[in-house]
Amino acid sequence: MVTRMGLGMAALGRPGYITLGHADDLGRRYDVEAMERHAHAVLDAAWAAGLRYFDAARSYGRGEEFLGSWLRARGIDPAACTVGSKWGYTYTAGWRVDAEVHEVKDHTLPTLQRQFAESRERLGDYLDLYQIHSATEDSGVLDRPEVLDELARLKESGAVRAVGLTLSGPDSARTLERAFAIERDGRRLFDSVQATWNVLEPSIGPLLAHVRQAGMGVIVKEALANGRLTPRNTDPDFRAGRAVLEREAARLGCTIDQLALAAVLDQPWADCVLSGAATIEHLRSNVAALDVHLDEPARAALATLAEPPERYWAARAALRWQ
Repeated sequence: MVTRMGLGMAALGRPGYITLGHADDLGRRYDVEAMERHAHAVLDAAWAAGLRYFDAARSYGRGEEFLGSWLRARGIDPAACTVGSKWGYTYTAGWRVDAEVHEVKDHTLPTLQRQFAESRERLGDYLDLYQIHSATEDSGVLDRPEVLDELARLKESGAVRAVGLTLSGPDSARTLERAFAIERDGRRLFDSVQATWNVLEPSIGPLLAHVRQAGMGVIVKEALANGRLTPRNTDPDFRAGRAVLEREAARLGCTIDQLALAAVLDQPWADCVLSGAATIEHLRSNVAALDVHLDEPARAALATLAEPPERYWAARAALRWQ
C-alpha cells in the first residue's frame, strides 16, 4: 500500500546529484553526520505530512542507511509504511561531488545477490519492494533468466513482499512491454513499475494506464524533471514553456512545481508520485500539490509542453552532478 505521494532519497543520501540547485539545498555541507541529520529532518516533515512510501537505492550513497536509521530512531512500525529500494547501480563517487564517475551499472546475478544483502542489512524488515534500477534494453537484465529466477525466489520466500523495476531512457515503453509479459510459475513476475512521467515527457502514459489496469502498481518519478519544471530552470530555450507554467499556476493559485506535480496526480493510473525534495520547504511545497486540481484549460496548456522523448532524455543526460 502506498500514499498518493512518497519521498525519494536520491537527493538526500549523497553529496552530488543532478537536480538543479542540489548543492544549495544541502547548504554545501557534506559531512556524513550533518547530511544524516538533514535527511532525518526532511523525513520527519514527510511523515508529518502523511507520506508513507519511501524510496531508496543502493546507489544513493547512504540513502538506505539514513532511511533505516530514521525508521528505527522514530520507532516506526514496519506495517505503518512501505519502503522500496533498488539494485543494479553501485555508488562509486566516494562521497565527492566532483567525482569522475558517480555510479556504475551492472545487472548481473552476483550484483543482485550482493546488493540485496546490503539493502537488507540497512533496512531490515522495513524493506517491502525491491526493484531493478533503470532496467533498459542495453543492460540485458530482462534476458538473464538467472536474475529473474532470483527475483522470483526473493518474493516467494518472503524476503520481500514485491519486486518491481524502474525505467529510464527513450526506450522505456519497450522495456515495460517486455517486463509486463514475464512470468514465473504462471504469474506475472513484476508487481510494480517506477517510470518517468511529467509534462515534458508524457509518452509512456498510455502504457502505464494499460499495465495499471492489469494490476501492476505504478510509481512516478522525476515529476519535476530534475528541477527543469521549477523556478530554478532559467534556460533561455525554456522561456516559452516557463511562461505557460507561470500563467496556469497563477490562474490556479499555486506554484509551478505544484502545477507540475498536480499534472501527475491528475493521471488516474498513478498510484504514487515521488517527491524528490531535499529541503523541508520544498517538501511542504510539493505536498501542497495534493490540493491543486487541474481544469481542462490547464490540461490543454500543459499538453503543449511535451517534448520528443529523444530530446527530453538528451537534456536529462546533459545535467551535471552538483
